[in-house]
Amino acid sequence: MKFLSRRPVWRALSLLCAALLSGMAGAVTDALTLTDDEGNTIVLAAPARRIISLAPHLTEILYAAGAGERLVGVVSFSDYPEAARALPRVGSYPRLNLEAIVKLQPDLLVAWKNGNDPTQLAKLRALGMRVFVTEPVKLGDVARLLEGFGKLAGSEAVAARAAADFRDRRAALEARYRHRPPVRVFYQIWQAPLMTVGKPQIISQVIRLCGGVNVYDNLDSLAPTVSLESVLAADPEVIVATGMADARPEWLDDWKRWPRLLAVRHDNLFHINPDLIQRHTPRLLNGAEVLCNQLEQARQRRNGR
Repeated sequence: MKFLSRRPVWRALSLLCAALLSGMAGAVTDALTLTDDEGNTIVLAAPARRIISLAPHLTEILYAAGAGERLVGVVSFSDYPEAARALPRVGSYPRLNLEAIVKLQPDLLVAWKNGNDPTQLAKLRALGMRVFVTEPVKLGDVARLLEGFGKLAGSEAVAARAAADFRDRRAALEARYRHRPPVRVFYQIWQAPLMTVGKPQIISQVIRLCGGVNVYDNLDSLAPTVSLESVLAADPEVIVATGMADARPEWLDDWKRWPRLLAVRHDNLFHINPDLIQRHTPRLLNGAEVLCNQLEQARQRRNGR
């Protein structure tokens, strides 16, 4: 980003931030305090009124927590709910536009630990910005973030209802499917390279929630690249692919070249919209419902029904 290399512009940004923050200096009375997922303590004099989301899934959670009216900027691909499409863009999650962020005068930035560039986040902190870093690694973290964002934005009541609904839906799915016969699943993120999900990924937890077994649950990487030979050796009963959008990826049917593969023999080649299962938001349970239904189909086909 060229503006970062021009010292006068960078100095101007620093002075602008200092001026904005100085107006808040004496206003701290009953401060809001919350610890983020990096262990940093964030202190706000009052609920944030100008929030910028630095990842699409964080935009969605903020809306679900009742903080949508506080959002003044988002990154590209923040497309849910519909209202998010109209907000100013501040770059993409891996490459933020720092100048655009400063111009929007935020009092809080909500960041993604494994998605945003830590160097850029450090520069924003150097400008005096408050950066709340998140990293959902468990299904329960979605409800936790809803409640945390509700506190930061002063929308606790809405956030509490959304968190309770998420927990109730998760419990209902677990009660329905946890005792069902296990189904071995290969979850395919992409074709070339051939990518899947490892044990730490939330999607592996969704598979377990539905009574499934991720055939790569022994891998500690979030999104490992695997070989075709290893998939064939694992012989999954179900293959689930996502691709780029709601349309079924054409390469899912490439598995039919191996008719002895159990998933092919039983016609268990399924697709899920990645927005429903690869974004760590309340809609993750919508994706879980789809996956649970697909695994139930596989169980019925196993028994010849």
